[in-house]
Amino acid sequence: MRLQCAGLTDTGMVRDHNEDSFLVSQTESFVVVADGMGGHQSGEVASRMAINEIESFYEETLKQESPIDLPLWPAGRRKPKSREERRLIASMVRANSVIHRAAGENPKYNGMGTTCVGAFFVEEGVMIAHVGDSRCYRLRGDELRQMTEDHSLANEYIRSKILRPEDLPSFPYKNVITRAIGLQDTVEVETNFYEHADGDIYLLCSDGLSDPVKEPQMREILMKYSNDLPRACRELIIAANTNGGPDNVTAVLAKTIY
Repeated sequence: MRLQCAGLTDTGMVRDHNEDSFLVSQTESFVVVADGMGGHQSGEVASRMAINEIESFYEETLKQESPIDLPLWPAGRRKPKSREERRLIASMVRANSVIHRAAGENPKYNGMGTTCVGAFFVEEGVMIAHVGDSRCYRLRGDELRQMTEDHSLANEYIRSKILRPEDLPSFPYKNVITRAIGLQDTVEVETNFYEHADGDIYLLCSDGLSDPVKEPQMREILMKYSNDLPRACRELIIAANTNGGPDNVTAVLAKTIY
């Protein structure tokens, strides 16, 4: 299995700075998107810090033969089985600790944090990990599927049937997230493993893309430019900005090829 990747980020049409960051690893089949929060400077710092810590962790553990340590593991939670899952979780846990400590030591970074979504590809499939409302989608054939569930107040209300999906645009707290990296001294990382197929395209993105660009338009762009991932990233960002560009927007694509 080979992996083709591309990534692009943009400030959008409203914000004056970009708090998104992303990683397309040059050494392993691994991609990440982080969307910072906390206001000017601190959000940008948080997302970049998360990407740097995750990348450093992967470099350090590339040839590590001993088991990956998972500090501060919550009691009663299922322990991850595979090495890929443990690495993903441990990298985000370390990023959480570094960001949380930095926020506590510097008043101008108080309250900073970041959402994060990452995907690690192996021959058998892909391990996806996320915290917050940055998302992963998969295009398989002509079907687009959201592979992650937002850690947000709105999604909790929808799952509890307190809120209907059609009422989401007018929901006043739709941007409130229930998990983020760096806000607390511990973080719960959600992971899922999926088998992949030849030609699958995985899209990792910030909510600056998933909010203004609805799934039918997203699907149309991915299908049209399925053989040109850099162009697909550009077109996705153009679509987000054409639809108002209310936030920073980041798109990272990974295509499996057999």
